[in-house]
Amino acid sequence: MMESSLSFWEYTVFLFLRPLLAISFVLTLISLGWLLAWKLVLVHVPLVQEIFGLKKKPVRSKPPTGRLSKIYSTMSAPNSPST
Repeated sequence: MMESSLSFWEYTVFLFLRPLLAISFVLTLISLGWLLAWKLVLVHVPLVQEIFGLKKKPVRSKPPTGRLSKIYSTMSAPNSPST
């Protein structure tokens, strides 16, 4: 019968390197899942915003600078006597 013995390198890979790679793979998957959930869902939850001190940016109305907005603002203004 042939006895198979592991070399030092195979023993090291088997006992240390493979578990480290497996653990790092799992932690990477968990981190990517958390990042994806954070970016897509958790940032928009009010409770999470309150816990982490995130504030929603105030919505500012756009100043009327366009051609149509000027026309509508003059239409809604009180009519001044012409002539």
